Amino acid sequence: MGDRASGEDQRVPKLPIPGKRNILITSALPYVNNVPHLGNIIGSVLSADVFARYCRLRGYNVLYICGTDEYGTATETKAMEEKCTPQQICDKYHAIHKEVYDWFNISFDEFGRTSTPQQTEVCQAIFMKLLENKWLSENTMQQLYCDACERFLADRLLEGTCPTVDCNYDSARGDQCEKCGKLLNPTELRDPRCKICQATPRIRDTEHLFLELPLLKDKLEEYINKMSVVGSWSQNAIQATYAWLREGLKARCITRDLKWGVPVPHEKFKDKVFYVWYDAPIGYVSITSCHTPEWEKWWKNPENVELYQFMGKDNVPFHTVMFPSTLLGTGENWTLMKSISATEYLNYETGKFSKSKGIGVFGNDAKDTNIPAEVWRYYLLINRPEVSDTLFTWVDLQAKLNSELLNNLGNFINRVLSFIAKPPGQNHDTKDGNNDDKDRLGYGSVIPDTPGAETHILTKTLSEKVSTYVQQYVEAMEKVKLKQGLKIAMSISSEGNTYLQDSKFWKLYKEDKASCSIVIRTAAGLVSLLACLLEPFMPSFSLEVLKQLNLPPEAQVSLCDENGDYEKATKPWEMLPVGHTIGTPYPLFKELVRVTLSKTKMSTFSGRNLLEVKLIGGVMRFNAMEVVIVSDQSQTKKLRKESNS
Repeated sequence: MGDRASGEDQRVPKLPIPGKRNILITSALPYVNNVPHLGNIIGSVLSADVFARYCRLRGYNVLYICGTDEYGTATETKAMEEKCTPQQICDKYHAIHKEVYDWFNISFDEFGRTSTPQQTEVCQAIFMKLLENKWLSENTMQQLYCDACERFLADRLLEGTCPTVDCNYDSARGDQCEKCGKLLNPTELRDPRCKICQATPRIRDTEHLFLELPLLKDKLEEYINKMSVVGSWSQNAIQATYAWLREGLKARCITRDLKWGVPVPHEKFKDKVFYVWYDAPIGYVSITSCHTPEWEKWWKNPENVELYQFMGKDNVPFHTVMFPSTLLGTGENWTLMKSISATEYLNYETGKFSKSKGIGVFGNDAKDTNIPAEVWRYYLLINRPEVSDTLFTWVDLQAKLNSELLNNLGNFINRVLSFIAKPPGQNHDTKDGNNDDKDRLGYGSVIPDTPGAETHILTKTLSEKVSTYVQQYVEAMEKVKLKQGLKIAMSISSEGNTYLQDSKFWKLYKEDKASCSIVIRTAAGLVSLLACLLEPFMPSFSLEVLKQLNLPPEAQVSLCDENGDYEKATKPWEMLPVGHTIGTPYPLFKELVRVTLSKTKMSTFSGRNLLEVKLIGGVMRFNAMEVVIVSDQSQTKKLRKESNS
């Protein structure tokens, strides 16, 4: 299976293995001052998890690293709001993040945090190398100072109007405009205001350290020009990166007038900390050092390690320009990013997800709906915003669950295994397809023998299609086209349903038992194959399928080249041995009968602050949206009766 190691093995640090393909995977470190919403989850951790699971199925040696980004202004601001210390905020929300990701079945090898001694050590070591190599400069910069608060205002303590032409967003932060995505300097804001007291700040001089990106331009461009092609970077990442290069690189400040952060090891700047854009990406390295003291075997080993990074598009410049420049400037042999997968935005109903405004569905709220994590994973991944923004709607969630998971995938698996499970000689009580014959018999839960399967025309045609699909699946996944990979896997399920219908297996059982056995064993092989191909996307679903097939997780098809699994896919009738006894089949998905959205003035759902989420009698009220979530008709009638009374 694609899960990380368990038990004793999980406590043994992973290291690169000579002669194997070693894949280092990171997902953008989620900021610790809030609960992650669905857009955050699909943009980084879930997408990276799917790729990590796929790589494990292929037999690659994988290390998946993530953690909470804990330093900076946003933490200080949240601590002020909740009247506690920054460390208490970090402890609280780190635990919340971990709980959400555990529920979504994210298979981190190490989920750490940046407020650690290891982070300080690595950040300061890299800084000293940059200082030694003369890539840093000192400069006086003008920064906004609030007289009322008696402090310099860091970027996120400032709001104002975006200066970008045709944007004019009036709630842009001091470091970036959330609307147009442009990175800003605080003094560029029009009509700035202090977020703490709403006073108008004044400009004041302050000394800071800068990374001289223009001096690193040649090294950086050489890296980008090569790796963007070799690593098949996502198109939005390429566009964002070259836009930065065309605009001309500028020296970027790496220090801030804050207390909560990694201290700058320089006498002149000892009262300052590192700016979060410099500090946060180094968190990947420090979290790896928490996993193993031999972290350099991952991070300073570009000949044997491939680095894949996942994030939302607004994080791209930090990973394609800033972080590589920082590492290149040390002069050391760092493992630089090979491939970047950046998503566009997942929007919510009629607007955008927003952590700051509490708009959207947050991770803990998804859990409270009682809709299984596998359904959420499937919906987010089939709706993954790979090339353009996509939209989350409750009605679409219902439609995809009922039509794609229940009627396509679940129906195929249940039809096959239920037919096999019927004892020989027992009449069937239900119809199958459009057939009215009720005397269809089974195989007593035993996989039948299938002589002549290679020459069975319908089966041969199916196997050729499936072989092509598996090849396309691997090609898509290797290029991190996750949505495409999922659609291809689901196409195999659709082909399976068509195969069953075209074969009329319920008639074959009485008229041509040998052909029926070929169809049923082949279909059961497809069930096994689907458990493999869909494991990266829906791991718990795959475990349930293996349970119904009476197979241990380690018996799953692994897609390892050395195992010859491509050859197995061309002969699905050979995937399960003759005489194998399957387990007890049962429906894998429940129908979502009705989702009713009652829109009033506001059509947003707050997962945190605006209104308390309540699940009463099957009705969840989503801040002026009523979503009725029921899983059977009796509940629907009960709710209707209660509403009438």
